[in-house]
Amino acid sequence: MMTDPIADMLTRTRNAITAKHKQVTMPSANTKVALARILKDEGFIRGYDVADTKPQATLRLHLKYDEDRKPIITDLQRVSKPGRRVYTSRHDIPWVRSGLGVTVMSTPKGVMTGREARRAGVGGEVVAYIW
Repeated sequence: MMTDPIADMLTRTRNAITAKHKQVTMPSANTKVALARILKDEGFIRGYDVADTKPQATLRLHLKYDEDRKPIITDLQRVSKPGRRVYTSRHDIPWVRSGLGVTVMSTPKGVMTGREARRAGVGGEVVAYIW
């Protein structure tokens, strides 16, 4: 039984980037799809798709590299874990790499980036840092 599916997603992505794979496949969930949408919107991946397979849907991320085959994603870091949840107010949303990275947050208005949460004026759980 998996206790932290978000950490599993980040680890699978990190391993696929290290191995220079073009795509990575994992079991799908609504939070993972929201995280994949953020990765695509921020330009870290080429795209994603959800295949309706049995017994569980599958999420596939299409990874993005530059012309020298260096990955666009430098690192992914899980912040809030099942054993230690990390929450922040709208005033204390952290910056990642002086604004070069992205803070992924789970807020009452859904999963969004730290920048979007600041604009919406909401705080929430800090899920991950991506740069």
